[in-house]
Amino acid sequence: MKILIRFAVLFIMVPVFIFAKGNAPEDAVASLKAGNQRYVEGKFKARNYRAERTEQSKGQHPYAIILTCSDSRVAPELLFDESLGRIFIIRVAGNVTDPVVLGSIEYAAEHLHVPLLVVLGHTKCGAVKATVEGGHAPKNIDTLVAKIAPAVKKAREKAENEEDILSKAVEENVYLQVANAAKESAILRELVHENKLKIMGAMYDIDSGKVEFYSGATASH
Repeated sequence: MKILIRFAVLFIMVPVFIFAKGNAPEDAVASLKAGNQRYVEGKFKARNYRAERTEQSKGQHPYAIILTCSDSRVAPELLFDESLGRIFIIRVAGNVTDPVVLGSIEYAAEHLHVPLLVVLGHTKCGAVKATVEGGHAPKNIDTLVAKIAPAVKKAREKAENEEDILSKAVEENVYLQVANAAKESAILRELVHENKLKIMGAMYDIDSGKVEFYSGATASH
């Protein structure tokens, strides 16, 4: 009987944790924007990593998932002025989706109940540039190129001149990977449909440090 009572209490408490105030997509976006503003202004929060490690040893409770590029200039914890345990980060050249990447995202969204996925592109992306320039690529790199190629094709159709193609392709790649995340994952589609997850795109400007969130690059049900 005691076991049944404990189970019932746990069952009741879990949804409260999942949908508690401060765990909504809008709150997550607001936190990321505020952190990025601090980063741009150089007004970083003070951190006590030693004390945080003690608390985080009990478990992780990130409020946002960031899929971004492996580029060494793009470090989400820094550009969003966040500490350990706050952002679930997946990094891969060109911020592209594939089964391994989606599996990581699904874990965070379904099991850790993270309400927001941001596909974060960045200016001067080398993976997108390589795709724009074309030519022969080794097998594994060619797999990345194939993931980005549809975005480059669309950018060529929209760009006003050759100089404009790269920036357009970087932007189009964000839109493409946002769409792919929902299209290639039944779990993410269902979470979006149930309003338990929001998927959106954003762009990091390497020169200014500013992150622009794309209201139009959003996966919907």
